[in-house]
Amino acid sequence: MSVTTAPALDRLADQAHRDAVLRCWTREHGIPVTDDLDVAVPGTSERLLARVGHASRTGLHAFDDVRLRDTAGTTRAVDAVDLLGVLTTGADPVERAALLDRTRESVANLARFAARPAPDPVAEGAFLAGERSLLLGHRHHPAPKSRDHLDADDLDAWSPELTGRFRMHWFEAHVSVVGHGHVPSPCLDGHDVPSLLARVAGRPASPGHVLLPAHPWQASDLLRRPAVRRLVDAGLLKPLGPLGDAWWATSSLRTLYHPEHSVMLKLSLGLRITNSVREATATELRRGLEVHRLLDTGYVPALPHGFTVVRDPGWAAIADPADPSGGTLTGLDVTVREVPPGLERTTCLAGLIAPGAPDPDEPAGWRPSHLARRIGDDPAAWLAGYVDRVLVPMLHLYAVTGIGLEGHQQNTLVRLDRDGQVAGGAFRDNQGYYLAASRLGEVLDVTEQGESALAVVDDAVVDDRLTYYLLHNQTLALVGSMAAEGLVAEDRLLDVLRTRLAAARPGLADAGAAGARLVDRWLDAHTLPCKANLATRLSGIDEVVAPLDAQSVYLDVPNPLAVTR
Repeated sequence: MSVTTAPALDRLADQAHRDAVLRCWTREHGIPVTDDLDVAVPGTSERLLARVGHASRTGLHAFDDVRLRDTAGTTRAVDAVDLLGVLTTGADPVERAALLDRTRESVANLARFAARPAPDPVAEGAFLAGERSLLLGHRHHPAPKSRDHLDADDLDAWSPELTGRFRMHWFEAHVSVVGHGHVPSPCLDGHDVPSLLARVAGRPASPGHVLLPAHPWQASDLLRRPAVRRLVDAGLLKPLGPLGDAWWATSSLRTLYHPEHSVMLKLSLGLRITNSVREATATELRRGLEVHRLLDTGYVPALPHGFTVVRDPGWAAIADPADPSGGTLTGLDVTVREVPPGLERTTCLAGLIAPGAPDPDEPAGWRPSHLARRIGDDPAAWLAGYVDRVLVPMLHLYAVTGIGLEGHQQNTLVRLDRDGQVAGGAFRDNQGYYLAASRLGEVLDVTEQGESALAVVDDAVVDDRLTYYLLHNQTLALVGSMAAEGLVAEDRLLDVLRTRLAAARPGLADAGAAGARLVDRWLDAHTLPCKANLATRLSGIDEVVAPLDAQSVYLDVPNPLAVTR
């Protein structure tokens, strides 16, 4: 077996980022990628030249021999950061400089991550192996592996790609500054959130106090924040340092897992990762409880093929005492998440389709994905099973309830049977729930609340968001990845997706108009809305806190399901 050298890892990391940059740029500038590129770069006197190594109707292109040519006809090779700098000429200088810095960091991090041993699904279990496998990250983002300038030791300790496992740092807070809530759930084992957290910490809180965990990075950063310092100085909050077991970081970096505990813990993390600082809002914490209640009341029905929504039945947080409404959190908070059943055969879609460890003897420089190694003799049938058992249940949920899931690759869990075929799926998140405004009255009647914690927006906005997350980011990314690995021709896979969506349409129409409406649009529209990650990043939008109808920059792109075959 070949040993991949450091220069080879640097080269592969840069190539992966150049591909990502060009995927974003060609999509967002409406440049067809079929033949080799020879395109003028707006705002400059240069032309972009590149050979197209793999053209994809889903957008997962690969490029070779990327160069820039000036007016004198002189060409020069460029690395990913240089290329991005030229292609973003004219963008806001502050945001552009920040993105170039993050992309440079992302390239270096990927080279570091690629040097580690490949995850072993047998030794580690499918779930943890999947969480560790997102080697390239978001393949339509220019800086998918930036980590806000974490140093080498921090990367080793906290990165799932490097088997990050660490003890949480804990704070003891007076009950007067702590908010918490829960819905009874088997994973809580009869506890409320404060008593559950004390059990996780391995020690009781002092009378009248609550123990709260934090990511080690967050714990250090919190002590520099004025709102937290005021609480510490007043004797209402006391840092305790590391307690309890060492937990594993999952692919989000801030949701932690330990196989001997019945819950996962989702923490705030004030690092900018891709487009957003990953800190919870008060609404997000309440959202998990509302979804739990909707599941318990039956408003959310049992979904086809056993598809499930992972529950977040509890939370605890400290609010900024300067905000009397309690709506502004300090960054010290935790969401309690159930461990879904069957985890030993469950993996996130992003980990399933991510290219494997690097190997310069492979044509693309990367070993096959977990999916390519397990898919069996009929990839088209595997995709059909995925559409039926994972995608269609998400559409069914929207049809019946008006609730749309932000089901991108990382939030979509796939359950596999012993033969590697799709047995079902699940969705995990307490942030990514949209509610069509037309269904708000029904939800309020069920929850008997005056307002909903779900992201309530116009139905048309939910349709657009689901088109991006469920179709582009999730299912078409799966199609593109299968084709890029040479498992089956992309046109054949698109035919399978079309056929299975058309077959599901009558049942979706019976469930409610929204699901069939989306399927009709996906099958027939010439263009579909898609998030523009490069433009979103250059705009400086933080998608966690931005207005719901302006969370990202969107554009219309050709619909690969409606293109003439």
